[in-house]
Amino acid sequence: MRADRLVSLVLLLRQHGRLSATALARELEVSTRTVLRDIEALSAAGVPVYAERGRHGGFALLPGFQSELTGLNHDEALALLVAGARRGAQAFGLGSALASALRKVVDALPEGHRATAAGAARRLLVDPDTDLLARRLTADEVPDSVVAEVRRAVFAGHKLRIRYAAVEQAPKWRTVDPIGLVTVRDQGYLLATRSGADRTYRLSRISAAEELAEPAQRPDRVDLGRAWQERSTRFRTGKDQVTVLVRMDPARREELVGTALTVRTEEAEEAEGAEETGQGEDSDAGGWLRLEVTFQDPRHAQWALWSLGADAEAMSPQWLRETLHHQAAAIAARYGTSP
Repeated sequence: MRADRLVSLVLLLRQHGRLSATALARELEVSTRTVLRDIEALSAAGVPVYAERGRHGGFALLPGFQSELTGLNHDEALALLVAGARRGAQAFGLGSALASALRKVVDALPEGHRATAAGAARRLLVDPDTDLLARRLTADEVPDSVVAEVRRAVFAGHKLRIRYAAVEQAPKWRTVDPIGLVTVRDQGYLLATRSGADRTYRLSRISAAEELAEPAQRPDRVDLGRAWQERSTRFRTGKDQVTVLVRMDPARREELVGTALTVRTEEAEEAEGAEETGQGEDSDAGGWLRLEVTFQDPRHAQWALWSLGADAEAMSPQWLRETLHHQAAAIAARYGTSP
């Protein structure tokens, strides 16, 4: 670990020219005392690092101290920089390792490629924190110690003991055979088996983890893409699913389809008065759509239909119509009088 940190320290000084001990400590996630010890170790090893005192002082390298990797072209370097902007590595606790790796790549580029690739990367933004409606996109937060232990067990092929809190349940310890890690929209998942049965655990619900010495019972080879697809299919066909017949404004169709599990049927209603006016279905007076869609459970169905307001109507099941009616009545009563 220390050797890797020393390399990162040298690369930081190469890229920034001069940095204070405080700035280096922040970048390397260590104390300033550790930075000072590392500087002494570099000097003793013959690395030309020196200190400049004063208000704008800090540590720097003598000019000309560098190595180049000429095998990367501009597009290859740019692809690496863009990949480093993605947040998937955060879900697996590899964010700092990715940052360190990218520093090494950038530093090793020839001088001309280095400036061009860095400038081009600033023109690209991947996975911003908010969308166009200013809705914040939040990634799962998992303690580094937890995800590191999970990661070690996955790679080593050892059994894993986790303290996991399922939805609406108290956390409890489980011993599993880890298969692999998956990240989807900044949410990390552990694919595993427990007593021979497939299990999928969300990393953010694991509060503690312990790699065991016992080998995991798992196949030597695994197709994670196929395994994830199979588990996704089983999840979408769970016993709590709800099928709803909806008529809605075509302008809101994508919102409904985007949150529903599946769309079973879809057809356009004929526009009212279309025959008399000669207007087609694509005109402003066009009719609504009828869709038969499935949701994960009753609460999911209620939320999806309520969010569409008056632009959608649940035709069936009857319990959903009654639930939405009571909810609307309660809101109307709340806002029917002045506060």
